Amino acid sequence: MSDRYSQGSDSSSSVSRRTFVKAAGAAGATVSLAGCIYGDDGDEDSVVIAMGSTTIDDVEDGMPDLLYENGLDEDIEIRFSSQSDDTGDQRDTYSQLIEAGETEPDLMMCDTGWTNVLVENGYLANLSEELDDETLSRIDEEYFEAFVDTARDPETDDLMALPLFPDYGCLYYNKNYARDAGYDDDDFEEWATEPMTWEEWAELTEEMVEASDAEVGLATQFDIYEGTSCCSFNEVMTSWGGAYFGGEENLGGPVGDRPVTIDEEEFIDALSMMYTFAADEDDDDTLDEYPTGIAPSDITSWDEEGAREPFSSGQTAMLRNWPYVVPTTLDDEADYPFEDEDDLGAMPIPYAVDEDEAAQPGAGGTASAQGGWHIGLNPNSERTEEAVEVMQAMTEDDFNLGMLEIVAWLPPKPELFDDEEATDPDAVGDIGHYMDTLRVAGENAMPRPVTEQWPSQAEIIAEQANRAVAGEASPEDAAADLQEALEQSES
Repeated sequence: MSDRYSQGSDSSSSVSRRTFVKAAGAAGATVSLAGCIYGDDGDEDSVVIAMGSTTIDDVEDGMPDLLYENGLDEDIEIRFSSQSDDTGDQRDTYSQLIEAGETEPDLMMCDTGWTNVLVENGYLANLSEELDDETLSRIDEEYFEAFVDTARDPETDDLMALPLFPDYGCLYYNKNYARDAGYDDDDFEEWATEPMTWEEWAELTEEMVEASDAEVGLATQFDIYEGTSCCSFNEVMTSWGGAYFGGEENLGGPVGDRPVTIDEEEFIDALSMMYTFAADEDDDDTLDEYPTGIAPSDITSWDEEGAREPFSSGQTAMLRNWPYVVPTTLDDEADYPFEDEDDLGAMPIPYAVDEDEAAQPGAGGTASAQGGWHIGLNPNSERTEEAVEVMQAMTEDDFNLGMLEIVAWLPPKPELFDDEEATDPDAVGDIGHYMDTLRVAGENAMPRPVTEQWPSQAEIIAEQANRAVAGEASPEDAAADLQEALEQSES
């Protein structure tokens, strides 16, 4: 679930929330390949890039110039193929176009959540065979490893898409409520990069609610939709040392030949903690070491925007969400109790067990859901050489920093999060204040499973997680039912 916002090329702080919420993410885009809006239609040397219409609105003026500035031959024109903004339909349309042998679009923006579905069906060209060695080495050595892994063929390890920009879940908090509880800027600086345990976080959140005007502690997403299974609960489960299919190495399958690790203590404890946070009082299913009532029962009906709104209006002290929260909450035109970075804080997701204590490989410690988008190459393209030139320009540092300024696409390289330009709010807007936290999140990212079975499995997971947090089933019963359902789906 990855959401983006727009920032003008004049480096002002103006924000298009519509674009940030819809243009990218682990949830978003229906494809209808409509007209071309940049360059001359039908030019043999033009490269057609498919992306959501709201994304095009914000990149059409700035992206081509950045590409030329970063090495793209100016004789190669860029055209954009307009699509709507539902990623599931986008995936399906790409599949239909490529299956039909269509040569356009040449390049396609691909959600990290379903890039591997295209790979499994042979719908993406192999970039390990198309990109030059220098570009491939740059991606191997300089990019976030977990992000790049979502663009690889899990069987061959070949690069099948160009990692374009990542997105990461974090916790946001009201600094004024924290000040009411006795905390100050030194604490905020520590929290920005040093993950807390869930117990420490729960104690802090209780203190903030008791000392301030906050009605409740945490707003998060536990509705029955993929955002719960891929992201908000995935983070909690991973931080407890759990996994859906026995660890990170099994995210890409093989389906039917990997363990289902749902009905396990670490998974049940993760569900129990979230149930405890949303419960009115202690009962047989709550965990003794955690307080009840930190989160409202409404979280079982909230998606990203449902959770953001009560936080942005001051009702909750904490919020789990994506970086689009920053410009949306600090929007000068919004009537919210947040004026600037002195009011809005960010921290990595808390954890329950250390990595060396995790029951499942690759789990434990702070974990942020991996969102974001790649660029895939149409294997039927008649302009492969020109399309490869476009992708190579997209790997340059100045292109990555330029897109951060233009449309707030986070850089795919951890080192750029420390770049002077990336941390300068005058250059990139309010997001520049939060790059330290986002880098920690990126270095501890956890992708979702990426098999063809995942969409149906995600719905089953979200339903059972929702039942447990809502108190409609005990965490033990929900885990047992989910174990059985996923074993059947794997067979």
